[in-house]
Amino acid sequence: IKKDYPELRIIMVSPQGETFNHDKAVELSREKNRLVFICGHYEGIDERVRQGLGAEEISIGDYILTGGELPTLVVIDAAVRLISGVLGDEDSVKHDSFADFLLDYSQYTRPPEYKGMKVPEVLLSGNHEEIKKWRRMQAIKNTYFKRPDLLEKMKLTDEDKKILNEVKKKA
Repeated sequence: IKKDYPELRIIMVSPQGETFNHDKAVELSREKNRLVFICGHYEGIDERVRQGLGAEEISIGDYILTGGELPTLVVIDAAVRLISGVLGDEDSVKHDSFADFLLDYSQYTRPPEYKGMKVPEVLLSGNHEEIKKWRRMQAIKNTYFKRPDLLEKMKLTDEDKKILNEVKKKA
């Protein structure tokens, strides 16, 4: 197929593949060639198919599902949402978890109080600079407690280092 259709990039989802992550999603979102996904079901796909097609393998994690359809949808969704014009607010992609190796900040909606739990005052203040600082602090805090491994990959600014030290002191 590669000889007849060199513009195709053929991908098989497989537990044996390269682990899918945000960087791979960015790469796929920028791909100029057509993407073809091949999904095995239950026992997988004959090895000769992978070899014959020159397919690359992508894994979404260290577990097994009954078929490749769901992993393929995960890969497609993660990549497509990074394409300009797909999301209503393109800026939201820049602030998503993993965009800069930080998890997202804590989210709050209306009402301002729910079952005794209140939205932080800073978010109700209207002070955009303070809200921005609070969000950055929350992102660093969430990452420190939930995925500290991500902080090792991140280039922390001096301000980020101060925030992280504060978070560690309060822990």
